Amino acid sequence: MLANVQQATIKPIITAAVTPGALVHTDEYSIYARLPAWGYGHKTVCHGRGEYARDEDEDGFCEVHVNAIEGFWSLLRSWLRPHRGISQDKLPLYLGFFQFVHNARRRGKVLLGTLIAGLVA
Repeated sequence: MLANVQQATIKPIITAAVTPGALVHTDEYSIYARLPAWGYGHKTVCHGRGEYARDEDEDGFCEVHVNAIEGFWSLLRSWLRPHRGISQDKLPLYLGFFQFVHNARRRGKVLLGTLIAGLVA
């Protein structure tokens, strides 16, 4: 969570988490406009024009999209809905738990062992 959403605030987060030279797909939000100047490839989809995915090389596969992260946020919103009134100071805990479960969802029965190991560590 950011206190203010500005390029100067988000740049250190991006540079810490994204490999220089990586191709980053975003929506058209202006905060991402400096990605090329910071050393990243950048492709956008424009939701304002009804664009949600784009097939740039006409091979039938939409190379440019942000569907995966939007799907993640949709699942998160559904998961948080019953927990109305979450305070902002507790939100990182909810997000961390949801992220763990989301990333471990394919582990099946091994999830319990992974969860306990994570709690013990």
